[in-house]
Amino acid sequence: MMKSILNLTCLMAIGVGASVGFITPVNAEEAAPGGGEWPQWGRNGDNNMMSPAKGLPIDFTAGEEGDETYAEGAKHLKWVVEMGSQAYGTATVKDGRVYIGTNNEKPRLDSVQNDRGIIMCFDEKSGDLLWQFAVPKLGAGKVSDWEFLGVCSSFTIDGKYGYVVTNRGEIICLDTYGMSDGNDGPFQDEAKYQNGGLEGLAAAEPATLDDKSADIIWGYDMRSDLGVFPHNITSSSVTVSDKYVFASTSNGVDWSHINVPAPYSPCFIALDKGTGELVAEEASGIGERTMHCNWSSPAFSPDLGGNPTVIFGAGDGFTYGFHASEFDEEKDGDETFNLLQELWKVDCCPKEYRVDEAGEPIKYATYPGPSEIISSPVAYNGKVYSAIGQDPEHGEGVGCVTCIDPTKGSGQDAIVWQFKEIGRTISTPSVADGFVYIADYSGRLFCLDAETGEKYWEHDTLSHIWGSTLVVDGKVLLGNEDGEMVILKAGKDYEELNIVEYPQPIYSTPIVANGTLYVMTQTHLYAYELGEGEKVAAR
Repeated sequence: MMKSILNLTCLMAIGVGASVGFITPVNAEEAAPGGGEWPQWGRNGDNNMMSPAKGLPIDFTAGEEGDETYAEGAKHLKWVVEMGSQAYGTATVKDGRVYIGTNNEKPRLDSVQNDRGIIMCFDEKSGDLLWQFAVPKLGAGKVSDWEFLGVCSSFTIDGKYGYVVTNRGEIICLDTYGMSDGNDGPFQDEAKYQNGGLEGLAAAEPATLDDKSADIIWGYDMRSDLGVFPHNITSSSVTVSDKYVFASTSNGVDWSHINVPAPYSPCFIALDKGTGELVAEEASGIGERTMHCNWSSPAFSPDLGGNPTVIFGAGDGFTYGFHASEFDEEKDGDETFNLLQELWKVDCCPKEYRVDEAGEPIKYATYPGPSEIISSPVAYNGKVYSAIGQDPEHGEGVGCVTCIDPTKGSGQDAIVWQFKEIGRTISTPSVADGFVYIADYSGRLFCLDAETGEKYWEHDTLSHIWGSTLVVDGKVLLGNEDGEMVILKAGKDYEELNIVEYPQPIYSTPIVANGTLYVMTQTHLYAYELGEGEKVAAR
């Protein structure tokens, strides 16, 4: 099995100083005792993998070995569905629908065959397939669209619409009702898209659409419109405000792992949420300094250090804070560009990882060398938590978790603490009740003090970790490559509560939404009832 990347997508230009309001997350515990919705990667813009839900059982199980449905004998299981053969993102849930990204090695629709990226939408109560979005491969092979990886982005839902970054380097807006309420929006070429993508619409032969086909509202092709070069795969999830979609472009190196084909193309952009037109792009020089790729998913805070801020962990090892509503205007001849306004940036890769004692650069992808940021930065109580790592194909190496105070500006002064005992990681931290929980690729889970970085305990799962921790109901959940879901007690005192075994690897992060725990393995999505649930169905 290929293991190349993580876990981990019609307007007039807006002038300088345009304002925007942010969607403020509802207190989910007050809104719903089951934890409320989980509409995007990280639950809300903070990217903090925690849920206020209660009643999580620790004795849930997968089905019995040899049962093809993986449902027989499973405890607390509501339903289980088969996906494709690989899944790297995380499920999202809103308005009675569950969304996942996968590949097409187990076709669900007769009209969709061969290798493709897939988004599946299921009914939240039954697990029935409601619709499916099929993305054709680029044909570029491993260099930009690795075979059978599927869609690695988590689906971001906002009202009636959802946003996904495809394996083709596109950001697509979809109707969350699919074609069930008609072909809405200005985009009417879904049949041609299924065979050619946005780039090949003009020459594509129309495919046969199914009644469970997706409804595209608009699409933006980052490769064609920005000239970016995704390395291996386009992999990140978007975050949204009431006006904008913020996204990484996955700009990176070519097959040589040395050359960046598009060093001056943006690595981070903002689009108009309603039309998909480019609104602003970063001009911080990230592409010129990118070590490998830009795969991190952004976070945002409506008020971080006094500003609405979009936070991006970049391929150069820095975490950036960009103003989320005010853009800098720059003219180039007759053209005017809106640039994302850099509020602050912090180097999260320690100097001793970048250069040796003699001042010579340490080679990338060596154990003691520098790393970029692949996991997502997390905003919590006015601070930002960010961790460095590399493509798991590069193996293990030195890592670091950095706590940033954005009110201190850029550079070393903004670093509250750094924890360097951790190895490289592609896991996003969870922060709850003053504790940081984060795992490294080598398989260790750490509990740290959120204010000081002091280590309270660590747990070795003895298996590689791609996903992130979930903190819920006083427990920490974490899946690993051996198919184990490890359950530990949250807090200062270490205690292992249970290990639940699955027949497939777990590369994604568990979530809780509306009283249901979702565990996604490489091939199946399990939905468990919080409290005393009963098995309902296998799909």
